[in-house]
Amino acid sequence: MGHSGPMTRTSAAMGDEDVGGEDLIFPGAAPALAHEARRWLAHLNAERRASPHTLDAYKRELRQFFRFLADHLGEAPDLTAFSGLLPADVRAYMARRRAEGLESRSLLRSLAGIRSFARHLEREGKGKASALGAVRTPKIARSLPKPLTATAARAVASAEARDGEARAPWILARDAAVLGLLYGAGLRISEALSITRAQAPCGSVDSVTVLGKGRKMRSVPVIAPVRAAIDAYLEICPYKVGPDGPLFVGQRGGALSPRIIQLAMERLRGALGLPDTATPHALRHSFATHLLARGGDLRTIQELLGHSSLATTQIYTAVDSSRLLEAWRSAHPRAR
Repeated sequence: MGHSGPMTRTSAAMGDEDVGGEDLIFPGAAPALAHEARRWLAHLNAERRASPHTLDAYKRELRQFFRFLADHLGEAPDLTAFSGLLPADVRAYMARRRAEGLESRSLLRSLAGIRSFARHLEREGKGKASALGAVRTPKIARSLPKPLTATAARAVASAEARDGEARAPWILARDAAVLGLLYGAGLRISEALSITRAQAPCGSVDSVTVLGKGRKMRSVPVIAPVRAAIDAYLEICPYKVGPDGPLFVGQRGGALSPRIIQLAMERLRGALGLPDTATPHALRHSFATHLLARGGDLRTIQELLGHSSLATTQIYTAVDSSRLLEAWRSAHPRAR
Protein backbone atom coordinates (compact mmCIF):
# COMPACT_ATOMS: atom_id res chain seq x y z
CA MET A 1 0.00 0.00 0.00
CA GLY A 2 1.35 3.45 -0.97
CA HIS A 3 1.84 6.53 1.15
CA SER A 4 -1.11 8.90 1.55
CA GLY A 5 1.15 11.95 1.62
CA PRO A 6 4.61 13.21 2.55
CA MET A 7 6.15 11.25 5.37
CA THR A 8 9.36 11.22 7.35
CA ARG A 9 11.89 8.44 6.94
CA THR A 10 14.79 7.64 9.24
CA SER A 11 17.78 9.94 9.21
CA ALA A 12 20.99 9.28 7.29
CA ALA A 13 23.18 6.43 8.43
CA MET A 14 26.05 6.99 10.82
CA GLY A 15 29.23 8.09 9.14
CA ASP A 16 27.65 10.80 6.98
CA GLU A 17 29.82 13.36 8.75
CA ASP A 18 32.79 12.03 6.77
CA VAL A 19 31.04 12.59 3.44
CA GLY A 20 30.74 16.36 3.64
CA GLY A 21 28.02 18.97 3.44
CA GLU A 22 25.45 19.61 0.75
CA ASP A 23 26.30 17.75 -2.46
CA LEU A 24 26.48 19.93 -5.54
CA ILE A 25 25.91 17.10 -8.01
CA PHE A 26 22.93 15.52 -6.20
CA PRO A 27 21.41 18.35 -4.14
CA GLY A 28 18.17 16.41 -3.56
CA ALA A 29 19.84 13.59 -1.65
CA ALA A 30 21.27 13.21 1.85
CA PRO A 31 25.11 13.24 1.91
CA ALA A 32 25.69 9.48 2.24
CA LEU A 33 23.31 8.67 -0.63
CA ALA A 34 24.87 11.37 -2.80
CA HIS A 35 28.30 9.99 -1.95
CA GLU A 36 27.30 6.50 -3.11
CA ALA A 37 25.86 7.96 -6.31
CA ARG A 38 29.20 9.62 -7.05
CA ARG A 39 31.06 6.36 -6.32
CA TRP A 40 28.71 4.50 -8.68
CA LEU A 41 29.36 6.96 -11.51
CA ALA A 42 33.10 6.73 -10.90
CA HIS A 43 32.85 2.92 -11.08
CA LEU A 44 30.96 3.11 -14.39
CA ASN A 45 33.59 5.46 -15.78
CA ALA A 46 36.74 3.68 -14.58
CA GLU A 47 35.81 -0.01 -14.62
CA ARG A 48 32.81 -0.33 -16.92
CA ARG A 49 34.14 2.28 -19.36
CA ALA A 50 30.72 3.87 -19.85
CA SER A 51 30.62 6.65 -22.44
CA PRO A 52 30.41 10.30 -21.31
CA HIS A 53 26.92 10.44 -22.85
CA THR A 54 25.77 7.47 -20.74
CA LEU A 55 27.31 8.92 -17.58
CA ASP A 56 25.61 12.29 -18.15
CA ALA A 57 22.26 10.58 -18.74
CA TYR A 58 22.54 8.44 -15.58
CA LYS A 59 23.59 11.43 -13.50
CA ARG A 60 20.68 13.47 -14.82
CA GLU A 61 18.10 10.73 -14.21
CA LEU A 62 19.37 9.96 -10.71
CA ARG A 63 19.33 13.67 -9.83
CA GLN A 64 15.70 13.91 -10.98
CA PHE A 65 14.78 10.80 -9.00
CA PHE A 66 16.37 12.17 -5.83
CA ARG A 67 14.55 15.48 -6.25
CA PHE A 68 11.27 13.65 -6.76
CA LEU A 69 11.85 11.60 -3.61
CA ALA A 70 12.67 14.71 -1.59
CA ASP A 71 9.32 16.19 -2.60
CA HIS A 72 7.42 12.90 -2.35
CA LEU A 73 8.81 11.86 1.04
CA GLY A 74 9.03 15.32 2.55
CA GLU A 75 12.81 15.23 3.15
CA ALA A 76 16.05 14.49 1.33
CA PRO A 77 16.25 10.71 0.86
CA ASP A 78 19.03 8.88 2.64
CA LEU A 79 20.29 5.30 2.27
CA THR A 80 17.62 3.92 4.56
CA ALA A 81 14.83 5.72 2.76
CA PHE A 82 16.12 4.56 -0.63
CA SER A 83 16.26 0.90 0.37
CA GLY A 84 12.85 1.23 2.04
CA LEU A 85 11.03 2.47 -1.06
CA LEU A 86 7.67 0.88 -1.77
CA PRO A 87 6.29 -0.04 -5.21
CA ALA A 88 3.81 2.82 -4.78
CA ASP A 89 6.73 5.26 -4.52
CA VAL A 90 8.21 4.04 -7.79
CA ARG A 91 4.82 4.14 -9.52
CA ALA A 92 4.35 7.70 -8.28
CA TYR A 93 7.69 8.62 -9.85
CA MET A 94 6.65 7.04 -13.15
CA ALA A 95 3.34 8.92 -13.06
CA ARG A 96 5.16 12.20 -12.39
CA ARG A 97 7.54 11.72 -15.30
CA ARG A 98 4.71 10.76 -17.64
CA ALA A 99 2.83 13.90 -16.60
CA GLU A 100 5.97 15.84 -17.55
CA GLY A 101 5.71 14.39 -21.05
CA LEU A 102 8.31 11.62 -20.83
CA GLU A 103 7.69 8.87 -23.37
CA SER A 104 7.86 5.16 -22.59
CA ARG A 105 11.29 4.62 -24.12
CA SER A 106 12.83 7.50 -22.16
CA LEU A 107 11.09 6.39 -18.97
CA LEU A 108 12.46 2.88 -19.44
CA ARG A 109 16.00 4.28 -19.78
CA SER A 110 15.47 6.35 -16.64
CA LEU A 111 14.36 3.33 -14.63
CA ALA A 112 17.26 1.26 -15.98
CA GLY A 113 19.76 3.78 -14.64
CA ILE A 114 18.08 3.97 -11.24
CA ARG A 115 17.96 0.17 -11.00
CA SER A 116 21.65 -0.03 -11.89
CA PHE A 117 22.41 2.33 -9.01
CA ALA A 118 20.24 0.21 -6.69
CA ARG A 119 22.25 -2.89 -7.66
CA HIS A 120 25.42 -0.96 -6.80
CA LEU A 121 24.06 -0.21 -3.33
CA GLU A 122 23.16 -3.86 -2.82
CA ARG A 123 26.65 -5.00 -3.87
CA GLU A 124 28.18 -2.51 -1.44
CA GLY A 125 25.96 -3.71 1.41
CA LYS A 126 24.07 -0.41 1.58
CA GLY A 127 20.57 -1.87 1.38
CA LYS A 128 18.32 -3.51 -1.19
CA ALA A 129 15.66 -1.40 -2.96
CA SER A 130 13.47 -4.34 -3.96
CA ALA A 131 10.57 -2.05 -4.95
CA LEU A 132 12.44 -1.02 -8.11
CA GLY A 133 12.35 -4.59 -9.37
CA ALA A 134 8.76 -5.19 -8.30
CA VAL A 135 7.21 -2.55 -10.57
CA ARG A 136 6.28 -3.44 -14.13
CA THR A 137 8.21 -1.39 -16.66
CA PRO A 138 6.43 0.45 -19.50
CA LYS A 139 5.80 -1.48 -22.71
CA ILE A 140 7.53 -0.23 -25.83
CA ALA A 141 6.38 -0.98 -29.32
CA ARG A 142 9.58 -1.83 -31.11
CA SER A 143 9.74 0.18 -34.30
CA LEU A 144 11.59 -1.18 -37.28
CA PRO A 145 14.56 0.69 -38.75
CA LYS A 146 13.71 2.62 -41.90
CA PRO A 147 16.44 1.99 -44.48
CA LEU A 148 16.75 3.81 -47.78
CA THR A 149 16.41 1.98 -51.05
CA ALA A 150 19.67 0.85 -52.60
CA THR A 151 19.31 3.49 -55.33
CA ALA A 152 18.72 6.30 -52.82
CA ALA A 153 21.57 5.17 -50.55
CA ARG A 154 24.01 5.09 -53.47
CA ALA A 155 22.88 8.57 -54.53
CA VAL A 156 23.39 9.97 -51.04
CA ALA A 157 26.91 8.54 -50.89
CA SER A 158 27.77 9.86 -54.36
CA ALA A 159 29.64 13.12 -54.92
CA GLU A 160 27.63 13.70 -58.11
CA ALA A 161 24.45 14.13 -56.04
CA ARG A 162 25.94 17.37 -54.70
CA ASP A 163 26.48 19.00 -58.10
CA GLY A 164 25.19 22.56 -58.04
CA GLU A 165 25.57 23.13 -54.29
CA ALA A 166 27.19 26.50 -53.59
CA ARG A 167 29.89 25.11 -51.32
CA ALA A 168 33.59 24.49 -51.67
CA PRO A 169 34.39 21.36 -53.71
CA TRP A 170 36.51 19.88 -50.91
CA ILE A 171 33.59 20.18 -48.47
CA LEU A 172 31.25 18.44 -50.92
CA ALA A 173 33.87 15.69 -51.36
CA ARG A 174 34.27 15.41 -47.57
CA ASP A 175 30.53 15.00 -46.99
CA ALA A 176 30.31 12.35 -49.71
CA ALA A 177 33.21 10.44 -48.11
CA VAL A 178 31.65 10.51 -44.64
CA LEU A 179 28.22 9.40 -45.87
CA GLY A 180 29.94 6.77 -48.00
CA LEU A 181 31.49 5.29 -44.84
CA LEU A 182 28.11 5.18 -43.11
CA TYR A 183 26.51 3.25 -45.96
CA GLY A 184 29.53 1.36 -47.31
CA ALA A 185 30.94 0.24 -43.95
CA GLY A 186 27.92 0.51 -41.64
CA LEU A 187 29.63 2.95 -39.28
CA ARG A 188 27.89 5.18 -36.78
CA ILE A 189 28.49 8.87 -37.48
CA SER A 190 30.55 9.18 -34.27
CA GLU A 191 32.74 6.27 -35.39
CA ALA A 192 33.35 7.76 -38.83
CA LEU A 193 34.29 11.14 -37.38
CA SER A 194 36.66 9.59 -34.83
CA ILE A 195 38.94 8.14 -37.52
CA THR A 196 42.39 9.74 -37.49
CA ARG A 197 44.45 10.63 -40.53
CA ALA A 198 46.80 7.70 -39.82
CA GLN A 199 43.84 5.29 -39.77
CA ALA A 200 42.35 6.56 -43.05
CA PRO A 201 41.07 3.70 -45.23
CA CYS A 202 42.39 4.99 -48.53
CA GLY A 203 44.60 3.77 -51.32
CA SER A 204 45.45 0.13 -50.62
CA VAL A 205 44.24 0.26 -47.00
CA ASP A 206 40.99 -1.68 -47.24
CA SER A 207 39.83 -1.72 -43.60
CA VAL A 208 39.47 0.60 -40.65
CA THR A 209 39.42 -0.01 -36.90
CA VAL A 210 36.90 2.02 -34.90
CA LEU A 211 35.91 2.39 -31.26
CA GLY A 212 32.20 1.62 -30.94
CA LYS A 213 29.65 1.57 -28.15
CA GLY A 214 30.94 0.32 -24.84
CA ARG A 215 34.44 1.26 -26.08
CA LYS A 216 34.60 -1.98 -28.06
CA MET A 217 37.12 -2.03 -30.90
CA ARG A 218 36.21 -3.61 -34.21
CA SER A 219 37.74 -3.74 -37.67
CA VAL A 220 35.50 -3.37 -40.72
CA PRO A 221 36.32 -3.71 -44.42
CA VAL A 222 36.02 -0.61 -46.60
CA ILE A 223 35.02 -1.19 -50.23
CA ALA A 224 36.84 0.41 -53.16
CA PRO A 225 34.24 3.11 -53.99
CA VAL A 226 34.36 4.43 -50.42
CA ARG A 227 38.17 4.42 -50.41
CA ALA A 228 38.10 6.31 -53.71
CA ALA A 229 35.78 8.93 -52.17
CA ILE A 230 38.18 9.39 -49.25
CA ASP A 231 41.11 9.68 -51.67
CA ALA A 232 39.22 12.35 -53.63
CA TYR A 233 38.54 14.30 -50.45
CA LEU A 234 42.13 14.12 -49.22
CA GLU A 235 43.49 15.21 -52.60
CA ILE A 236 41.69 18.58 -52.49
CA CYS A 237 41.37 19.15 -48.73
CA PRO A 238 43.21 22.44 -47.98
CA TYR A 239 44.27 21.29 -44.50
CA LYS A 240 47.17 18.92 -43.90
CA VAL A 241 46.67 17.45 -40.45
CA GLY A 242 49.11 15.25 -38.56
CA PRO A 243 48.71 11.47 -38.25
CA ASP A 244 46.86 11.80 -34.93
CA GLY A 245 44.57 14.56 -36.22
CA PRO A 246 41.02 13.93 -37.48
CA LEU A 247 40.60 12.50 -40.97
CA PHE A 248 37.53 14.66 -41.57
CA VAL A 249 37.93 18.34 -40.72
CA GLY A 250 35.56 21.27 -40.56
CA GLN A 251 35.67 24.46 -42.57
CA ARG A 252 38.36 25.93 -40.28
CA GLY A 253 40.44 22.79 -40.04
CA GLY A 254 39.21 21.53 -36.66
CA ALA A 255 37.34 18.34 -35.85
CA LEU A 256 34.15 17.96 -37.88
CA SER A 257 30.86 18.20 -35.97
CA PRO A 258 28.21 15.50 -36.52
CA ARG A 259 25.69 18.32 -36.95
CA ILE A 260 27.41 19.37 -40.19
CA ILE A 261 26.81 15.90 -41.67
CA GLN A 262 23.21 15.95 -40.46
CA LEU A 263 22.68 19.26 -42.24
CA ALA A 264 24.29 17.87 -45.40
CA MET A 265 21.84 14.97 -45.26
CA GLU A 266 18.94 17.40 -44.86
CA ARG A 267 19.99 19.19 -48.05
CA LEU A 268 20.20 15.88 -49.89
CA ARG A 269 16.73 14.90 -48.70
CA GLY A 270 15.36 17.99 -50.38
CA ALA A 271 17.42 17.54 -53.55
CA LEU A 272 16.62 13.83 -53.94
CA GLY A 273 13.04 13.91 -52.63
CA LEU A 274 13.75 11.58 -49.72
CA PRO A 275 11.57 11.26 -46.57
CA ASP A 276 12.45 12.72 -43.18
CA THR A 277 13.52 9.24 -42.05
CA ALA A 278 16.53 9.51 -44.40
CA THR A 279 19.08 10.44 -41.73
CA PRO A 280 22.79 9.63 -41.47
CA HIS A 281 21.94 6.74 -39.13
CA ALA A 282 19.47 5.40 -41.71
CA LEU A 283 22.49 4.73 -43.94
CA ARG A 284 23.79 2.30 -41.30
CA HIS A 285 20.36 0.62 -41.30
CA SER A 286 20.53 0.50 -45.10
CA PHE A 287 23.96 -1.16 -44.97
CA ALA A 288 22.63 -3.98 -42.77
CA THR A 289 19.34 -4.42 -44.60
CA HIS A 290 20.91 -4.53 -48.06
CA LEU A 291 23.58 -7.00 -46.93
CA LEU A 292 20.88 -9.26 -45.51
CA ALA A 293 18.82 -9.00 -48.70
CA ARG A 294 21.88 -10.16 -50.67
CA GLY A 295 22.27 -13.24 -48.48
CA GLY A 296 24.56 -11.84 -45.79
CA ASP A 297 25.01 -13.95 -42.66
CA LEU A 298 23.46 -12.51 -39.49
CA ARG A 299 26.53 -13.29 -37.38
CA THR A 300 28.79 -11.51 -39.84
CA ILE A 301 26.48 -8.50 -40.00
CA GLN A 302 26.43 -8.44 -36.18
CA GLU A 303 30.24 -8.25 -36.13
CA LEU A 304 30.34 -5.56 -38.80
CA LEU A 305 27.82 -3.41 -36.93
CA GLY A 306 29.46 -3.97 -33.55
CA HIS A 307 26.28 -5.24 -31.89
CA SER A 308 26.92 -6.99 -28.58
CA SER A 309 23.81 -9.14 -28.99
CA LEU A 310 22.56 -11.04 -32.03
CA ALA A 311 19.01 -10.11 -31.00
CA THR A 312 19.79 -6.49 -31.89
CA THR A 313 20.88 -7.52 -35.37
CA GLN A 314 17.89 -9.83 -35.89
CA ILE A 315 15.56 -6.85 -36.16
CA TYR A 316 16.84 -6.46 -39.73
CA THR A 317 15.27 -9.81 -40.63
CA ALA A 318 11.90 -8.23 -39.85
CA VAL A 319 12.78 -5.25 -42.03
CA ASP A 320 13.74 -7.52 -44.90
CA SER A 321 10.56 -9.58 -44.49
CA SER A 322 8.38 -6.48 -44.49
CA ARG A 323 10.07 -5.22 -47.67
CA LEU A 324 9.51 -8.58 -49.36
CA LEU A 325 5.84 -8.55 -48.35
CA GLU A 326 5.46 -5.00 -49.63
CA ALA A 327 7.01 -5.98 -52.96
CA TRP A 328 4.71 -9.00 -53.21
CA ARG A 329 1.63 -6.91 -52.53
CA SER A 330 2.57 -4.36 -55.17
CA ALA A 331 3.63 -6.83 -57.88
CA HIS A 332 1.86 -10.17 -57.48
CA PRO A 333 -1.44 -10.46 -59.38
CA ARG A 334 -3.08 -12.46 -56.56
CA ALA A 335 -2.28 -9.72 -54.04
CA ARG A 336 -4.79 -7.29 -55.54
